[in-house]
Amino acid sequence: MQPCVYILASKRNGTLYVGVTSDLPKRIWQHKNDLVEGFTKRYTVHDLLWYELADDIASVILREKQIKEWKLQWKLELIEKFNPYWNDLYPSII
Repeated sequence: MQPCVYILASKRNGTLYVGVTSDLPKRIWQHKNDLVEGFTKRYTVHDLLWYELADDIASVILREKQIKEWKLQWKLELIEKFNPYWNDLYPSII
């Protein structure tokens, strides 16, 4: 288990969601299967587009808060730099 912050999207340039977890494959599976009540289920936000690993949960929580305060354009640039084709990264982490 490794803490990380991640960004999901409904589609390219669609609705974004920023989250934190200590088990990325399990958490994304939960999102994809609508087992997480709330925003991602309501807006069908299921594609993993970006993630960043850290050594401790405090670091990823801080990073999540920073990213959530960013302008949309900055989030899109972060995704584009890491994943220019907006591929769903879930298959690469399982």
